[in-house]
Amino acid sequence: MLILAMPAMAAAQAKPHACGSDASSPISTDRPQITEASTVVPCGSLQFENGFAVTGSGGQSGLDLTETWIRAGIPAKGEVRVGVPDYYTNTSVASGFSSGFGDLSLSFKEQLGPLHGFDVSVIPSLSVPTGANRISSHGYDPSLQLPWSRGLSKNWTVAGMLAMYWPTQPKGRDTTGQFTLYFDRQMSATVDAWGEYAGSFPERGGTAQLVNLGACIKPTPHQQIDFHASFGLSAAAPDYSVGLGYSVRFQVVRASAK
Repeated sequence: MLILAMPAMAAAQAKPHACGSDASSPISTDRPQITEASTVVPCGSLQFENGFAVTGSGGQSGLDLTETWIRAGIPAKGEVRVGVPDYYTNTSVASGFSSGFGDLSLSFKEQLGPLHGFDVSVIPSLSVPTGANRISSHGYDPSLQLPWSRGLSKNWTVAGMLAMYWPTQPKGRDTTGQFTLYFDRQMSATVDAWGEYAGSFPERGGTAQLVNLGACIKPTPHQQIDFHASFGLSAAAPDYSVGLGYSVRFQVVRASAK
């Protein structure tokens, strides 16, 4: 309850900041890393993050698209988020492999930092069972994520995330913890490269651990093209995943001129 109350406390303590005053800031996305961004989109902006990935598991390969997230910036360092249901082809499910749409995701992000040099956010989410019969969890699945980041130098950043998920399984909810660690290197004003470790530790079943590598290019301050390739380190993780993405941000509300 304390963690869920943190966004409200942060909002109450936030200093007045004109909505739209950050319109010129560069785009920052939650993709394609597993680690979510520790900052929110600027107030008054609307950001679309999209992509696709080819994943191999158990000798089968499948496609996941469009990986679309819609993020809308609101006052007091917050944002509302909608995860549009992905379409999966030949994806691994409990009964084998199947194709169809996944579930809808609704979430809220509140930026709590900077705190002593760290950017920190809290993200409570809820998955809604809208997907195909063999792909949907058929339950309302909550999750809680706590991403953070800190600059190490002009060009290096370290980041990570602690998260808890409660997915619906045939034998009940399978409480799952997740830990990620991520290093980013700014190669130029428009290009950065990164490497990430992610581990998921469910209450039942094997752990899913992987290494994720990628790069991002910003052709304009409000657009991003990304690439990633991940490789499983444990039997429960996918063997590999390779993907591309495109994200763009629009400023809907601008600060009034004084």
